[in-house]
Amino acid sequence: MFEYTIRRLLLMIPTGLGITFMVFFILQIAPDGPFERAVKQIKQANMGQGESGASLTTSVTGDSSELTPELLEKLRMQYGLDKPIVVRYLIWLGIFPKESKSKIIPLDKSFRESIDALKFNEYKEYLLQKYVKVVKSNDQYMVIETGAGLEFEIPELTNPELIENFNHKKYSLFKENYKELPSNENIIKTWYHSNWNIKSVDEDKQVITLVKKQFKGILQGYLGYSEKKGKNVSSLISERLHISAFFGIIGFFLTYIVCIPLGIWKAIKNGSKFDIATSGLVFFAYSIPGYILGILLLVYFGGDYFPIHGWRSPNFDELSFFNKIKDQLHHAFLPILCYMIGSFAWMTVLMKNSLLENLSQDYVRTAFAKGLTEKRVIFYHAVRNSLIPLATGIGGIIGIIFAGSFLIEKTFGIDGIGLLGYYALIDRDYDIMMGFLVIGVVTRLLGNLISDLTYALIDPRIRFK
Repeated sequence: MFEYTIRRLLLMIPTGLGITFMVFFILQIAPDGPFERAVKQIKQANMGQGESGASLTTSVTGDSSELTPELLEKLRMQYGLDKPIVVRYLIWLGIFPKESKSKIIPLDKSFRESIDALKFNEYKEYLLQKYVKVVKSNDQYMVIETGAGLEFEIPELTNPELIENFNHKKYSLFKENYKELPSNENIIKTWYHSNWNIKSVDEDKQVITLVKKQFKGILQGYLGYSEKKGKNVSSLISERLHISAFFGIIGFFLTYIVCIPLGIWKAIKNGSKFDIATSGLVFFAYSIPGYILGILLLVYFGGDYFPIHGWRSPNFDELSFFNKIKDQLHHAFLPILCYMIGSFAWMTVLMKNSLLENLSQDYVRTAFAKGLTEKRVIFYHAVRNSLIPLATGIGGIIGIIFAGSFLIEKTFGIDGIGLLGYYALIDRDYDIMMGFLVIGVVTRLLGNLISDLTYALIDPRIRFK
């Protein structure tokens, strides 16, 4: 079993690479992508179609210039289209370095780069500066750092005492807390940064294009950056994942808790009035999509009995512990019903049919012939084997749990991961879409492995080698 698990985990690597490359390739060649839309917006700005377009042009070019070949090339570099698609994929993975910054400067000029602000507790004291220049030596161009320095900044403080201390004694508070000022060398050593590299030299125009490269991709845990949202994709997903996971996991366990006993009872009472009545209810539930059920529940029960929007009350943090539990259950009741309805019918029918099939097997007749009780035969022998088909579907269910349902989340006003993926698809936010793809592929592959292990756990005769 251990060797099988290791092989499956190793097999996930080429499988994940193949799936992600295929989707990455499709998104890259799809028409009307981010590059094409940026070009359209700049053309509209140049035609004078509003102040918003003009500001966009200025932000991209630094002025209101025309859509020149130089600007197009700069846009292509910004979106990574100046490289082959395989190289772009390897950059996305983090195998090749990514050009995080690009700058065009005159050959005989140096420029000052502000790397970042050092933060100590609530005080913003330092701003690290590097002075960079390109020099020519023996017909070769080199990038040199001409020096580094620190600048002090007065932090924005709200405490009147702290403000007074900074106004009268500018650095006394800092020295009191940190005793002595760290040296430039020690501060620089704490920073990870990649040096500027030469990308191209135009001696006719006396300009040089510099780039900063760093390994920043999936292998480094970086899922990308959403320009539309203004946040890292990992932050956007982590902020919402627990919401969708809450509804998905609760719905998953409640579905199994309800459907397995119901399916067993329907199989035992096969053909009875109870079986006929519950079958009608099951198939009726199967015909109703989850979001349609959500709309009906909101119409008849929303407002007076249950909240119609959100997954928590606005004052949730101010409530006591038990009131928080009550509030959470109050908001989650209707959405969980909608999450359950999708798998309720097929799981119940699958459990019933699987148990009926096993009850007709020879080993069941043999067990009865040996004098075993009906309860022991059904629950110890037949039910255990009947759970195998349900175990094989765990992988798909786990993927659904973490993907969320954007229709249900939209209906109940829940800002979950499903709704995030829906808007990313509408806005063509490829970074979020690829981040979803990575999480979806990993969870689905791990879910399939869990299904196989659960299958072997239920049936001791199964041994993977």
